[in-house]
Amino acid sequence: MGNLLQSILDWSEVWALLIPVFVLLIKRKQPVILKPVVWYVCLALVINLAIDIIGDYKEFLPDWLQSNNPLYNMHSLVRFICFSLFFILLPQQAFNKVRKWLIVLSVIFIIINFSFIDNFFNYNSFSGNLLTVEAYLLLAYCMLYYLSVLRNDKNIIFDGPDFWVTTGLSIYVAINFFVFLFYLPMITVSPTLAENIWNVHNIAFIIFCIFLTKAFYGPFRNQYTN
Repeated sequence: MGNLLQSILDWSEVWALLIPVFVLLIKRKQPVILKPVVWYVCLALVINLAIDIIGDYKEFLPDWLQSNNPLYNMHSLVRFICFSLFFILLPQQAFNKVRKWLIVLSVIFIIINFSFIDNFFNYNSFSGNLLTVEAYLLLAYCMLYYLSVLRNDKNIIFDGPDFWVTTGLSIYVAINFFVFLFYLPMITVSPTLAENIWNVHNIAFIIFCIFLTKAFYGPFRNQYTN
């Protein structure tokens, strides 16, 4: 029974994405601001499916497909790009320059990290630096969103797809900042504990997908549909 539950949790990065995908199949017309999020869900489903297939069935695959670590790096970049676009598309005037500077800082970090520190195609491990910094920058985006909403009395905070996306993303990155930060060092110290820590990531990812599902489901106010 324990092995079954662990397998379900291990594959949560795939089946959890099917929840918002199911809603997207029913409600195909989504607001413009959610287009980057739709792209993320579709791309993440493909990437995560490849990750889990390689992880569980690599003995049946050719030598060059024996590691899924580069795919984790790819997923991290896709997630950051898609949600950066999401925050830029939001009709918020406050902190626009700060949001754009976060993109500049991320590009500088990626160039330095993969030029001098990490190898993007490292088969032995994914880039903990990339995932940690990505989580930090996305959390900064989320905090800027909440600050912008609080500065505008006309906005309804607990409503709208932007709120559900941002809140789900906030929960995911706030929890996983520490997971990404300590996961690779923990593998050396205690592989079992590292596996348990990654279960925390998977649970947070399920919650994240549920919030995205709510965002896709609506209802949408006029400001989102025009």
